[in-house]
Amino acid sequence: MADTRLRHDSDVEQWLDTLDPATTPARDAARMRRIATARQNLTDAEQELRDAVAAARAAGDTWSMIGIALGTTRQAAFQRFGKHVGE
Repeated sequence: MADTRLRHDSDVEQWLDTLDPATTPARDAARMRRIATARQNLTDAEQELRDAVAAARAAGDTWSMIGIALGTTRQAAFQRFGKHVGE
């Protein structure tokens, strides 16, 4: 995950280096930074959720229990996360 973040940050820096200050109007980048941060937070949260489900399965929790924790059915939980925990 850190590699993905570094690659994205590098891509952003390369793109910024291509901008010509003479032809590109200056703008406050706070909103763009907020979007990038929210996107990264979402990516991190998705990984944490996959890890939590995998840990629950490794500890013997059923798909029904996991579905309840996710507010969904056991089938929906398995369809979304089963491939991530090797089932």
